[in-house]
Amino acid sequence: MTDTDRTSAAAVGQKQPFDLGTGPGRVLVWFYGVFTVAAASRSIVQMILDFGRAPLAYVLSAVAAVVYGFITYSLVRGGERARRSALVCCAAELLGVLVVGTWTMVEPSAFADATVWSDFGMGYLFIPVILPITGMMWLRRAKNA
Repeated sequence: MTDTDRTSAAAVGQKQPFDLGTGPGRVLVWFYGVFTVAAASRSIVQMILDFGRAPLAYVLSAVAAVVYGFITYSLVRGGERARRSALVCCAAELLGVLVVGTWTMVEPSAFADATVWSDFGMGYLFIPVILPITGMMWLRRAKNA
């Protein structure tokens, strides 16, 4: 939201939309941005160099990068529609982390190589499982602001 939009909203007496990328949201934007680059870079390099070795793992890392990128964009964009979209994506991300994390623990041979979400994100200090929970908490708080 630009300063002009804020002034216009205040002049008309409308409630200003909550800026998702401020305060703690800025930290989320940073983490999601870093994870977008990390997951995208990893999956692109792996798919180019050795796609046949572990296609499922590499495609899942690419999917994670797309989800991270969309959440980053939504947090930066702001507004109620972006907040709801980001909330749905965070829930989908958490579901993906839990499914892939459980799958890699129960059947380690299912993946020839690790994904971003393998072992609940253990290779990334468990941030992939913490991030969507933190994101959903922030996005729910933003609804009430």
